[in-house]
Parts: sequence; structure tokens; C-alpha cells
Amino acid sequence: MNTDNAHPDRGALSEVAPGVHAWVQPDGSWWINNAGAVFGDDGAVLVDTCATARRTQRFLDAVRAAGGDVPIRFAVNTHLHGDHTHGNALLPDSTVLIGHPSTRDGILADTILRDPPPVWAPTPEWGITEHRAPSVLLEDSLVLHVGGRRIELHHPGHPAHTSGDVVAWVPDAEVLFTGDLIFHGVTPLVFMGSVEGALKSLDWLAGFRARTVVPGHGPVLPGTSFPRVLEDQARYYRFVLDTARQARTDGLTPLEAARRCDLGEFASWPDPERIVLNLHRAYADADDTEVDLAAAFADAVAYNGGPLRTAV
Repeated sequence: MNTDNAHPDRGALSEVAPGVHAWVQPDGSWWINNAGAVFGDDGAVLVDTCATARRTQRFLDAVRAAGGDVPIRFAVNTHLHGDHTHGNALLPDSTVLIGHPSTRDGILADTILRDPPPVWAPTPEWGITEHRAPSVLLEDSLVLHVGGRRIELHHPGHPAHTSGDVVAWVPDAEVLFTGDLIFHGVTPLVFMGSVEGALKSLDWLAGFRARTVVPGHGPVLPGTSFPRVLEDQARYYRFVLDTARQARTDGLTPLEAARRCDLGEFASWPDPERIVLNLHRAYADADDTEVDLAAAFADAVAYNGGPLRTAV
């Protein structure tokens, strides 16, 4: 895997098991995601696309080079966020796009491509103007067969990173594509899901007993390292919940709570300002309300001292 250059257009496709490939884009920060491709005898299944036309085209070119121009029969969206879905628009018309109902609804409601808020700097160069949403939907589980290969899609049964998270499990290769249920070495983000649900999902993920794990952001993981990463992420979610609980008792806003808390071991992870967004989520869950996304991002920008860093 080529990770010698952290420029977002230096993503690389690596074979993590026979016929199973991970597309990893360092450093996994805002709008820089991972994706993947699984090859069977008569076609390929993609797991997610990318945020921009340029990055998605690089991914698709690498898939074609690896697969010898086999058709992309299916593409799975692990959740609704544009870093994993904007590139759907570049897929062949014949590709069947699959996702959770809330992923479809969220993609169709998204306005970021045409009217991006002044949150990130610079605003990514999308190169895409229209959304393409899944047309085949799964509530719980769905099995795909590509040639002799079986690919299982599963929803955890509750909100976590979002309400529509889907993992892709390749049982013969023991490879798990987690989407953004796992951020490896990058600050997790749950502002459109549930902190408690994200914590609960970690035990569910451990149950797959994967030999290789492809996270939504960050480097690919050998199964032997997965328990440690799960525990790291669990500690972060407990930290968010404990911080929110004490701050609400003290009458602090999410931004005040974020400014008061010491991130400690999590301060070195990219995008530490996500603590503000995650606290907004924890507060909303405790109050049984919904997050005001505009207010949450305004607080994250204030905490960060300016727009959140991106690459074009």
C-alpha cells in the first residue's frame, strides 16, 4: 500500500485478501474516506465511492486496472455522508446501488454539492452536481452473490454513526468493511447518529471475528489489532458521554463543555474539533431532541478558531 504521501489524491488500491481490495486515502480527515472493491467470477461489488469526481475517478480507474474491466455489478453505500457517496454519480448506469432507506433519504435531501456551508476551508472541488441514491434498500441484512462469492450486508439494528450504517462482510476472505462505524486513528464522528449506539455497535463489530478490517477512515487493520482499536474508540465514546453528563449538570453548553474538557489521549487524533459535534449529539440524545446542525457546526468552527481543514 502506498502511504508515503498524505496528499488526498494519493489514494491506493491494495489487495487485502484474494479478490478483495481496499482503497485507502491518507490521512482520513474531513472528506477523505476509504472505499473498496470485491471481485467475483463475473463482476465486482464496490463498497462506497469518494467525495469528489477526481478522487472517485482515480478509485474507479484503479478498480478497472485490478479487475480487468469486469462490470461493476453492485455498489454499496455504508451510510449517507458525501465523502462516501458523492461519487455514486460517476458509476455506470448498469450498476445497482444499494443502501439503507435512511441513506437514500439523506442523500436525496443533501444540499452540500450545490450550496456548501462556510464550514470547511477550502471547500472541496466536487466536480459533481447531481446526487445518485441507492435504488435497492435493505432494512436489516442482504446477501449478494457475484459469481461464486458471497457478500453479506448488515445493519447494526440501531443508530450509531448514522441511522443507516451498513457493513459489508466477505465471509470466505474474513474481510469486514465497516464504513464509519470505525475511524482508525482519526477522531470519530457521531453527530448524525447516537453516541450510545456507536458504543454499542463496537461489540457487534467484534462479533464478526474478521481477519482484516477496512475502516471508513484510517489505515487497514489486521484482525489481531482490531480489539485494541475497538477499545480505543470505546474509551472515546465513554469520554464524550461522561463529559456531556458532567457539563449538563454544571449548566454548560456543548461548546463550553468542549473548551473546558481535556482531550488527553485523544488530542493527537486528527480533527479533535469533532468533540463539539459529538457533544451536541450527546446533549440532544439526553434531552430527546434533534441536533441543530447549523448551530453545532458553528460551535465547531468557533472551537477550531476558523473553518475546519480540508484538502481540495
